[in-house]
Amino acid sequence: MEKYGAGSIVVSDYDPNWPILFSQERTRIEQALGAFALAVEHIGSTAVPGLPSKPIIDLLVGVPSLEEARQRCIKPLEAFGYIYMPQYASWIPDELFFRKGPPGPWTHHLHVMEPSHPRWDARLVFRDYLRAHPDVARAYADIKRALATSSKDNIEAYRTGKDVFVAETTAKARVWRALAEDQ
Repeated sequence: MEKYGAGSIVVSDYDPNWPILFSQERTRIEQALGAFALAVEHIGSTAVPGLPSKPIIDLLVGVPSLEEARQRCIKPLEAFGYIYMPQYASWIPDELFFRKGPPGPWTHHLHVMEPSHPRWDARLVFRDYLRAHPDVARAYADIKRALATSSKDNIEAYRTGKDVFVAETTAKARVWRALAEDQ
């Protein structure tokens, strides 16, 4: 069982400072990586206004080459307080994963990947769909709060407990976006 770094999993009410914290961190990442960072996106629940979340800012950084990112990104990001977590490669392949903050509670999660990877699009369309559908975001909040209570400090159970909802919502989000693009 993978334990949550801060003890019990807590889903906090939405904090309007989360977008500000993202913006500040995006600036730091852009300084650290320069033009190698093709895009820096705010993802996860803290990127959806009104959605309760674990108070961790999730960032998605697009790079032209993951292989090159292994050589060019780890040291500059570590200089900004990020800890590279290579052990996560089995759970989230084809990306580099970093955490920032004391050894729990973590304040930031950073995902580095190529924008051509299917997970890039999935994360963005899921976020955008929740932003546009507050009723779906509320349903997601209910699931997250129930999982936080039942999972206690088992972060793997918390993550996998959301899988079906995320997969189904992402599929709906792709249809929603395709319909919007056709108009």
